[in-house]
Amino acid sequence: MASERASTATGANYDAPTTRRRNIPSPSVSRAQVSGVEHDEKKVHIKQTQQGLLQFISEWEFLIAPLVFTALAFFTRLYKIGLSPIVTWDEAHFGKFGSHYLKREFYFDVHPPLGKMLVGLSGYLAGYNGSFEFKSGENYPEELNYTFMRAFNAFFGAVCIPLAYYTARELNFKRPTTYLVTLMVLCENSYTTISRFILLDSMLLCFTFTTVLCWARFHRLQHESFSAEWFIWLVLTGISIGCVCSVKWVGLFGTALVGLYTIEDLWNKFGDHKMPKVQFASHVGARVVGLILVPALIYMLSFAAHFAILENSGPGDAQMSSLFQANLRGTEVGKDSPLEIAYGSRATIKNMGYGGGLLHSHIQTYPEGSGQQQITCYHHKDANNEWWFYPNRNQPDFDPEADPQFVADGDVLRLIHSQTGRNLHSHEVSAPVTKAQKEVSCYGNVTVGDEKDHWQVEVVKDVASSDRTKIRTLTTAFRLKHVSLGCYLRAGNVNLPQWGFKQIEVTCVKENNPADTFTHWNVEAHWNEKLPAADAGAYKSPFLQDFIHLNVAMATSNNALVPDPDKQDDLASQYWQWPILNVGLRMCGWDDSIVKYFLLGNPIVYWGSTASLGVFGLMVAWYLVRWQRGYDELKQHDIDHIHYAGLYPVIGWFLHYLPFVAMARVTYVHHYYPALYFAILTFGFVADWMLRKQMRAVQSAVYGALYASVIGLYLLFIPISWGMVGPNRQYAYLKWFDNWKISD
Repeated sequence: MASERASTATGANYDAPTTRRRNIPSPSVSRAQVSGVEHDEKKVHIKQTQQGLLQFISEWEFLIAPLVFTALAFFTRLYKIGLSPIVTWDEAHFGKFGSHYLKREFYFDVHPPLGKMLVGLSGYLAGYNGSFEFKSGENYPEELNYTFMRAFNAFFGAVCIPLAYYTARELNFKRPTTYLVTLMVLCENSYTTISRFILLDSMLLCFTFTTVLCWARFHRLQHESFSAEWFIWLVLTGISIGCVCSVKWVGLFGTALVGLYTIEDLWNKFGDHKMPKVQFASHVGARVVGLILVPALIYMLSFAAHFAILENSGPGDAQMSSLFQANLRGTEVGKDSPLEIAYGSRATIKNMGYGGGLLHSHIQTYPEGSGQQQITCYHHKDANNEWWFYPNRNQPDFDPEADPQFVADGDVLRLIHSQTGRNLHSHEVSAPVTKAQKEVSCYGNVTVGDEKDHWQVEVVKDVASSDRTKIRTLTTAFRLKHVSLGCYLRAGNVNLPQWGFKQIEVTCVKENNPADTFTHWNVEAHWNEKLPAADAGAYKSPFLQDFIHLNVAMATSNNALVPDPDKQDDLASQYWQWPILNVGLRMCGWDDSIVKYFLLGNPIVYWGSTASLGVFGLMVAWYLVRWQRGYDELKQHDIDHIHYAGLYPVIGWFLHYLPFVAMARVTYVHHYYPALYFAILTFGFVADWMLRKQMRAVQSAVYGALYASVIGLYLLFIPISWGMVGPNRQYAYLKWFDNWKISD
């Protein structure tokens, strides 16, 4: 064995024939031959090394590729992010909302609170104290680290890129298509721009992307039902739905997409006769918990945190119930207010319907109908919300020197507007908007009037006392019945036109429905020098009531955001302009001295994704015609791929786009951005499907051209995202169309 090891080590061969011939001269080996052998060995070694490296990259591509894309995403979203030191576009709104969280002041906005709480968190981490007012166009103060706050938002925009990569993989796209989809998200100029400011859109997009990814992964695990991974992705889908809906209600459209998928999935399972009933019930139960209860819990928790943080009185108090306001620190609601209402008391009266405001009047009159002084409901506090409680005209005149006489259930009285001295009045005139109901106006004065100024008090409930015979500040809910007409004072969620300042219409409704909370009223603030003050903070408002109240108020205000025909909004745009990239948006002033940003997309991304929607429709029609003619070139896995990787992104696009077609509210280009993502996924599917059977050379040429176009146009238009410095005329080469107002 030792001799064998020695021979192996030395390379000598001691077999018998060689031993007998060891003295025979062997043919000489030239140096050239030796050198050639060594060269070949090196080439083989290099080739093996390259193959090993390529194999390593291929095996770990699912980590390496997204890491590279993510690094590029953070670079493109963060580069020169603090270049412009001024409050840009809607930073004036959302930065201010973040300030309210830092000062813990209650405010009102039409969007749910999660995204704005995250803005507040970014300010807290940046060391900001909430003192800046975020007025549009103003310079940020030196002590405010606005760059960090913008970078915090940019994080959400940057992580959309790896989310898009993994979503494309879960949709079973080929690797070149996965790269294409990821590049289209990475190199979408509008996504880059919108992520670089203190706005909610990057968060909305991020949670939209997570919802689609979790749904796609959950679908891939359909044959592993009730496994640990299946449950994890089901719950993650629910969490994502909860988060996206807690940023903006646009998230409900993504919720609808997952809901449609769930209905179809359960319907298919319901038709599976081999599935035990208990198993089917388990599928239903799991989805109810994961896709309904979990999102609802996340959504409600965001409001619970919102209420817990905003414990101080602020500009949004009037949107909430009187009881809620009375428990805010620093509030004037209920402060030093007497508990029981007496004749001669001055008070503000709040509608208890969800989103209700304060009973209000002003000197302006109705342009039609009676032409008398307008009555509205108004959410902001001013002296025009104050009313005197006076006896009716059949009773003795009010004597301010007499002992207080308390207002009781069933009393007939007058309400006199404090500022104008006119009586709350109704008559046989149709309301200005809700024609089936009666107009309510202000008419006459203390001495001039008639029985149509009389209202009867009907107590509905009192949250603090079982004694319903008296009207109490904050706690008593009552209705006001018009004595002559028999109708009830009501303030629904109908807004008056511009002549009524978009305030809520107040009417008198014939239907006697005690459950209609829009006919319920309560006294919010109360002044009477003859009565002692009460403790207004003794009663708490239930969370669920506050939660519903605020959400209805949000919906009401959102519906009121309609275009004003008397004003021109140069930033607004129409739904039809978005998919064809017909218009952009100037995010700030256009002076040569400031850094300018223009919200516009990458042309190839927009036009290509929009065209792919039509191509997909033609593809489906083509295969339906061929199927009807008896062709069966599509296997079941092909049909499933078209169904889930093609059709569902198209449905997602329609769900996110069509509501804005029917929506009456004012719209802007950024409303299209969630829908754009689904159009990009559709483009990916169409490219993947049409190129999958082509020769490698054709695939390489087409994908190469697409990659180059996406990247090239992104770099061409990158100044509009990173900031245009100097005269805008030097960027005139980017103004391809007149509506692209990049330069004057």
